[in-house]
Amino acid sequence: MENKTVYLNGDYIALADAKISVLDRGFLFGDGIYEVIPAYKGRLFHLDAHLQRLQDSLTAIRLANPHTFDEWRAIFTPLLDASKDQYIYLQITRGVAPKRDHAFPEHIGPTVFAMCSDIAPFPGKVIGIKAVTIDDKRWQLCNAKAITLLANILHRQDALDQGAAEAILHRGEVVTEGAASNVFIVLNGVLITPPKGPDILPGITRDVILMLAQNNGLACKEDTITLAQLNAAEEIWVTSSTREIVPVIELNQTLVGTGQPGPVWQRMDALFQAYKATL
Repeated sequence: MENKTVYLNGDYIALADAKISVLDRGFLFGDGIYEVIPAYKGRLFHLDAHLQRLQDSLTAIRLANPHTFDEWRAIFTPLLDASKDQYIYLQITRGVAPKRDHAFPEHIGPTVFAMCSDIAPFPGKVIGIKAVTIDDKRWQLCNAKAITLLANILHRQDALDQGAAEAILHRGEVVTEGAASNVFIVLNGVLITPPKGPDILPGITRDVILMLAQNNGLACKEDTITLAQLNAAEEIWVTSSTREIVPVIELNQTLVGTGQPGPVWQRMDALFQAYKATL
């Protein structure tokens, strides 16, 4: 186990000493939410946007936010190392109830846990990855960043079992997102990503990509992506907070475009790296 300090319910303690009750509703029911926030050289990336998504997720599961935005920043700061690229993992559950009962318990406080980990280099970010399409069997509240991730885990494992790094999910003929990512395609020179709604997580990296495209003259739009469009795309990307923008070079054992990261990805990744350096 790593020798590092984590935050648990108001205290900074060693990871090995961090413990919760077996009656915690996060453990029993998956009753909680989480957030992942990148930090580049100690600078939290789009913290307000991440904290707003946190608030939206808490609201979706009817759980009060235990801290203000300023208090969250103060909690995270001691965990960061200004010499590294890292990410904060934050988890909030409804707390420890006196008994196992589906109904919301009264008069209990939430369990709040945060830790910081290094962002590990991911070779697929440069050379591209393989992906497969899988029928989306998750629940209807995918816009809430809930800790109940079993369906996502099973979808990702299905992809790994097929020799791919990510599952691109679809409901009927409509593409939703990846098992742990948002999806972009380049089709006829236009960058497209599915619109926000209950079928996808509103990714912060996703929003930054759209902003950079708009600010730099890249044609882009939020629109429905069909399986036919996915299969016809010149480029496919999957995006997330810790892996940033990853090109998909093979889909269902068929090359995407030339089978190499495409020119639009090359430009967007350069814009994204330059943007990070300005924050």
